[in-house]
Amino acid sequence: MAKKAKKKKHDEHIDESWLVPYADILTLLLAVFIILFASSSVDQEKLERMSAVFSQVFDGGTSFLEQPAPVPTPNADSDQTPQQNSAYLKDQQELAEIKDSVDNFIAVNEMEDQFATEMTDEGLLVTIRDSILFDPGQAKVKPEYVPIAKELSTMLVSDPARNIVITGHTDNVPAGPNFSSNFELSVLRATNFLNLLIESNDQLDPTRFSAKGNGEYRAIAPNDTAEGRAKNRRVEVLIQPLVTEDGSETKTTP
Repeated sequence: MAKKAKKKKHDEHIDESWLVPYADILTLLLAVFIILFASSSVDQEKLERMSAVFSQVFDGGTSFLEQPAPVPTPNADSDQTPQQNSAYLKDQQELAEIKDSVDNFIAVNEMEDQFATEMTDEGLLVTIRDSILFDPGQAKVKPEYVPIAKELSTMLVSDPARNIVITGHTDNVPAGPNFSSNFELSVLRATNFLNLLIESNDQLDPTRFSAKGNGEYRAIAPNDTAEGRAKNRRVEVLIQPLVTEDGSETKTTP
């Protein structure tokens, strides 16, 4: 009786192909770890050495480590301390509160057509149409509107005192025989209104006030219509901030 041939037992073979990608993953993780470690330091020389090593490991080429290290410079000019930011934001909030007071004054007196307020880069700007302050071709404030100036003066009081610039503007119609030019008329209107504010409230610091005139040369509307000319004839009260955006104090008005 023939013997059955014994089946040869196949040698078991372990598939080790997974070791290759596993090793690659470990290598990449190690690379990432070293990169993060190197990037955490401002030692540029060390970063350059690491860049050269990894360029060789990963078959050459340009390494992203050759780019400037994304480490912020501690003494960068744009850096601001929390105290600086806090002082600026607090000052802006105080200006906003002054604006609210003036806006309320305008609403109560129903003078929306004569007054306007606006927050600008230079500070809080209060614009007053000259029609409620001056007669045509005149620089003296109308007596009936003196109380308005007195009430406005109370809103300009602050501690510490702020710089306040009063600016007069005219349209392009000649000033008339009483003035040599629209420049002169605008300056006198600004000066007279400034004096009225200071005389109305002894809590205001005169050294913080200044006046100037721009004549017809800072128009905000065309001068070829009556409506446009009326908008250009105005007095502006600029209430300046105490703190600039970089945290420094503003200079005192000469």
